[in-house]
Amino acid sequence: MGDLAAARRALRSGATTVGEAGVNHFADVGMRELNHKGVVDVPDVVAAGYHVRTHPADDYFLDFPQDADLMGGVHGTDAVRRMVREMVSRGVNRIKVMATERAGTPDTDPRIRVLDDDELGAVVDEANKAGLWVVAHAHGDEGAASAVRAGVHSIEHGTYLSDDTLRLMKEKGTYLDPTLTATVDMVEPEGEYETPSCRCAAVHAAVAREMVAKAWKMGVKIVAGTDTNYFDKNNRTMTDEIIELAGAGIPPMDAIKAATSGSAEE
Repeated sequence: MGDLAAARRALRSGATTVGEAGVNHFADVGMRELNHKGVVDVPDVVAAGYHVRTHPADDYFLDFPQDADLMGGVHGTDAVRRMVREMVSRGVNRIKVMATERAGTPDTDPRIRVLDDDELGAVVDEANKAGLWVVAHAHGDEGAASAVRAGVHSIEHGTYLSDDTLRLMKEKGTYLDPTLTATVDMVEPEGEYETPSCRCAAVHAAVAREMVAKAWKMGVKIVAGTDTNYFDKNNRTMTDEIIELAGAGIPPMDAIKAATSGSAEE
């Protein structure tokens, strides 16, 4: 949710609390504070600020010009720790880290990891020092497994998770937020993520559904997330995610709980 209009659309769609996972200029922190003051009708927000990633968004450097030396890339444990501390300084509730490349763009392969074990471990350690937990964007299995071993609280997406990684998540109590609506959106016309030319787009949704079915059977804790920015023509809401989870094999009432009590627990 990048602005108040998007936040109001989220509320009208039924979302009373939003777990933000990456927005410029700390709009999420601002909306959280306005909500807590009771001056605007928007959802409560669990804020994350910017992603900790190898190449931060350009706007990051407008907020943190002192980090200009990172414009060439964020590499090494000292650099990722610095980014975490910057997020903490702005009052976020949690840290979002990119463990693999993105999906839905023509020039990235979501199965490729982008941070090594030491860097992921440093992100989690620095966040924990501030009393915060970490959510990891991870489609590919190698990056996701490394994030789970590092102690992240949840895996966002998890499309290509192996049985071994799912077992590890079950063992550690790591949550899975599969965002199935976003994977479907990649291959359907006029959606937010419609990118027919992106790598793996044709099989992404089917693989994600199979992964969710396995995760459910193995007892991994699943929560529901839409991965939408609630733009003015958005047609993907939490209701769609519940339907997708049920379609992947989760009993309907448990799919509803994934969007309500399960997400509240997370």
